[in-house]
Amino acid sequence: MGNLNDSYDETVQGTDPGATLQNGREILFQAFNWESHKYDWWRNLERKVPDIAKSGFTSAWLPPSTNSFSPEGYLPQNLYSLNSKYGSEQLLKALLQKMKQYKVRAMADIVINHRVGTTTGHGGMYNRYDGIPLPWDERAVTSCTGGLGNRSTGDNFHGVPNIDHSQHFVRKDIIGWLKWLRYNVGFHDFRFDFARGYAAKYVKEYIEGAKPIFSVGEYWDSCNYSPPSYRLDYNQDSHRQRIINWIDNTGGLSAAFDFTTKGILQEAVKGELWRLRDPQGKPPGVMGWWPSRAVTFIDNHDTGSTQAHWPFPASHIMEGYAYILTHPGIPAVFYDHFYDWGDSTHDQIAKLMDIRKRQDIHSRSSIRIFEAQPNLYSAIIGEKLCMKIGDGSWCPAGREWTLATCGHKYAVWSK
Repeated sequence: MGNLNDSYDETVQGTDPGATLQNGREILFQAFNWESHKYDWWRNLERKVPDIAKSGFTSAWLPPSTNSFSPEGYLPQNLYSLNSKYGSEQLLKALLQKMKQYKVRAMADIVINHRVGTTTGHGGMYNRYDGIPLPWDERAVTSCTGGLGNRSTGDNFHGVPNIDHSQHFVRKDIIGWLKWLRYNVGFHDFRFDFARGYAAKYVKEYIEGAKPIFSVGEYWDSCNYSPPSYRLDYNQDSHRQRIINWIDNTGGLSAAFDFTTKGILQEAVKGELWRLRDPQGKPPGVMGWWPSRAVTFIDNHDTGSTQAHWPFPASHIMEGYAYILTHPGIPAVFYDHFYDWGDSTHDQIAKLMDIRKRQDIHSRSSIRIFEAQPNLYSAIIGEKLCMKIGDGSWCPAGREWTLATCGHKYAVWSK
């Protein structure tokens, strides 16, 4: 399912789209939350870069850095202005320089599903972009959101003009902008916001055009729930298949956030750990089917933070991290948990990351699940690491195993 290079060399990046994905030893850091724009963010992050690097993160996902109508950055207008509520262009470039010095890649948040207009056009709506770079007219806006373009190739993001990616001039301009972010500003990786809003084939074109080292898409739709209780279904195959289809349609060039694993894991830790083994004996999320493209996570700025649209249960956070940081897939750690939940949580997460690295667990590591009971889940990953979560009693057989770390309702052993 897709073509991968097992090593990355910046010199071949220009010719080999397969090198857009790293060697599977990525650990991502989401370096913001919903409130970050209030806190002189670029300066705050610059101070934390040494710790981010020392902890073992390969890439830090930054909030949208371009001019935006909303302070969080998700209603962009002038894409070429790097002055945002997170800080000035000068402060951003100082942060990127510090990250480069410490060998942490910068991931740009790419918000290209929609764009706020500057002037009124067709139908008296703000669907023109006069007076700023990329001065598109109404043809750049989908007909479903008041423009003169074609119908959307995905879901509508309501209340803002949605960009019509089927227009050649739009794609050409977007690729030019992505190249500018990549080669002039200094971003290495891309995170595609609201990836349900436009066809994945365009993401493929954008990745091939700008050649980021690593890309991940936010393809988020609802898990499967059954009425009348609307309890989460055990079988989430159709949910993960939709994410797999999106990845497939990018030509396998982009990973995707594993919303299936999040949805299952946050129910499982409440005493339903049987959910963590699918009928084939594999992990039940995207991770179980295409682990090298599954970015696993516990929470983000939408699901957690002050928005709390779909939060992971707070008393089980470390069980969640013990799961994703020992398993195949590409784990991502959320800023709040790492820096706002106290030194103990920070150090426990960093310890799990260190064990992952030492035992060479990567996105394609093998996994064998031993137990998936209501109060106990245990598995061996690769050859040299095994783990358990839940309050059930379990430890690996054989004296060659040593307890590497443990905490509330989790333990990890290594050889």
